[in-house]
Amino acid sequence: MRKPLTALLFAVAAALCLPGVASAAPAAAATPASTASVRLMPLGDSITWGVGSSTGNGYRAALYNELAADGHPLDFVGSLRGGSMSDPDNEGHSGYRIDQVAALTDAALSRYQPTVVTLEIGTNDLNGNYQVSTATARLKSLVDQITRDVPSATVLVASLVVSTSGTEEQYRGAYNQAIPGIVQSEQAAGKHVGYVDMSAVTTADLSDYLHPNDNGYQKMADAFHRGVQAADSAGWLGGSGSGSASGPVRSGISGKCLDVRNGSSTDGTPAQIYTCNNAAAQNWTAYADGTLRAVGKCLDATGRGTANGTKVEIWTCNGGANQVWQAVNGSYRNPVSGRCLDDPASSTTDGTQLQLWDCNGQANQTWTALVPG
Repeated sequence: MRKPLTALLFAVAAALCLPGVASAAPAAAATPASTASVRLMPLGDSITWGVGSSTGNGYRAALYNELAADGHPLDFVGSLRGGSMSDPDNEGHSGYRIDQVAALTDAALSRYQPTVVTLEIGTNDLNGNYQVSTATARLKSLVDQITRDVPSATVLVASLVVSTSGTEEQYRGAYNQAIPGIVQSEQAAGKHVGYVDMSAVTTADLSDYLHPNDNGYQKMADAFHRGVQAADSAGWLGGSGSGSASGPVRSGISGKCLDVRNGSSTDGTPAQIYTCNNAAAQNWTAYADGTLRAVGKCLDATGRGTANGTKVEIWTCNGGANQVWQAVNGSYRNPVSGRCLDDPASSTTDGTQLQLWDCNGQANQTWTALVPG
């Protein structure tokens, strides 16, 4: 049973020191509420990558060790590998701004399906004096993007650590002050988003003008650890069952898979038949709402069409009946049309766009089903 929103707001805000909620000083970390499995994606820029740490691990190794000590089965995920730790996967892109991270986020989330995202981003926007007046709006858009792509995940949004860059410092205070409000609006919408205060990191904890040293990264790990524990206590870990089944969707046509053309996340990109290759364009997630998602978008019957021959594409998830697919007798059936996901004329040609067609049980309408938890 889901906790009332007010209880979740209090539990997370108190543990993470959100404004407007009385909380005791965080002298000791909370006892974890569960030993749920955690697929954690460290997402951000060079601070997430670990520049300035002696091992290249940044905060990631210490956070991994703290979560493991709590008893959580762990898997850090991401397309990059850096540092000396045993599980160095991450999405820490040195030099990237918020918009640049956002451009790669759909594909990364679709492929790796994290249950927790630790987000530290904005340093390069402020330090580079890049459209500073709209930086917090870009941050909110990125948080919205993450929660849309992986609705059951917990997103921990961190304030920016101190720097000795005059350019960044003139903007950092206002940027950080806006983050709790962003988080509160996300929580009010029922999303699993928490705020992590990084103010414990001081200029004495820096290795250069922007990046923490080992001591600073330890403080970051401790803060993110408290954030995960607070989310656990609020009942956010382990997911809500809204999107836990992921993988390729294989066709009854031997060696072929359901695929997004060129791995593009652009609305209207064709869904096609293609040789199975384990690419992100073939990594689908089935959600309890009946949607099939890849690269952050939903499998969609074009123009809400229901007729035989209606092309199938990907489109921003919008709750439309044309984005619902039921696994029935080995096929994916769109209930509003009563028709099935179909490979036209049983084509074996890579790049053939899929369509709706009367259900017939043939191999060109047979797909391995992903069953959401």
